[in-house]
Amino acid sequence: QVQLVESGGDLVQAGGSLRLSCRASGVIYRFNTMGWYRQGPGKQRELVASITDGGSTNYADSVRGRFTIFRDNAKSTWFLQMNNLKPEDTAVYYCNAEGKSPSLTPFILWGQGTQVTVSS
Repeated sequence: QVQLVESGGDLVQAGGSLRLSCRASGVIYRFNTMGWYRQGPGKQRELVASITDGGSTNYADSVRGRFTIFRDNAKSTWFLQMNNLKPEDTAVYYCNAEGKSPSLTPFILWGQGTQVTVSS
């Protein structure tokens, strides 16, 4: 069974930087897409950034130019580098992976969430 384990959330001042990590453990399937979502207080969960197996990236307009998603396939890990953080980036960040099992059953995995708090 595959699990996603996140790390890197913290309290940081506005303008600061953080790097979130998501590591997949267990029986590793091929992931088609890996991503990061966030849910702020009183808000719906939203996509922050994603990266495909082929390396194509996608970003929310609110983070484009400040956040970068990248991966280390050899370590089944992907990252979210967050620069120039703003108070509105405060949220619980969840990593996500989508793919198909060896039997071609589609799956979606979620991490447990890591808190990012940006103080003004």
